[in-house]
Amino acid sequence: MDVWSIIGWGGSALVVWSLLQTRILRLRLLNLIGCVILVGFNAVVGVWPMVGMNAVLAVINVVHLWRLLRHRHDEAEYQVLPVNSADAYLGYILERHQKDITRFNPGFTLAASPYAFLVQHGDRTVGVVLAHDAGTGRAQIDLDYVVPKYRDFTPGEFVYRRSDVFTDQGFHQVIAPPRMRDSTPYLKNLGFHREGEALVLNL
Repeated sequence: MDVWSIIGWGGSALVVWSLLQTRILRLRLLNLIGCVILVGFNAVVGVWPMVGMNAVLAVINVVHLWRLLRHRHDEAEYQVLPVNSADAYLGYILERHQKDITRFNPGFTLAASPYAFLVQHGDRTVGVVLAHDAGTGRAQIDLDYVVPKYRDFTPGEFVYRRSDVFTDQGFHQVIAPPRMRDSTPYLKNLGFHREGEALVLNL
């Protein structure tokens, strides 16, 4: 097998692999790379219909990526809905994603979280934030969950930074407990800073 055959098979494998991704941003990016590789490969071997098809697919991916990244931090695209912790729809979302939630948050229970917020993208629920009163004007996060499809984005910022859901309850700080240390890069991007063992956001 020559080098170009390896490149062609590699591009095809990348396109197939991209379709197995649950994260929409990653899917589009990998698919774009695969299509570009296949444009080059098919141009070399002279299969022009495949060049045209993959070129069109590459353009489609670029357009979708541009739209996704353009609206990534657009508060007009996301809404934060405060709900009661006993809300039936909240319970449905938590039950539907229970395995994924438990994977990242072992020992999580809803009972200790009187403050609940749903992050909506249009009519889709893309995230859930649960918290409780830790005293002295601080809210402690019990759960910050994003559905897999939107995990390349940071919808939590619309709860912490771009809405008044915590300040309206009289909180001036939000605390991320030590067990959320795996989320440190994400939280620091939202403005959290370290205080002892916890990460703290000033509102």
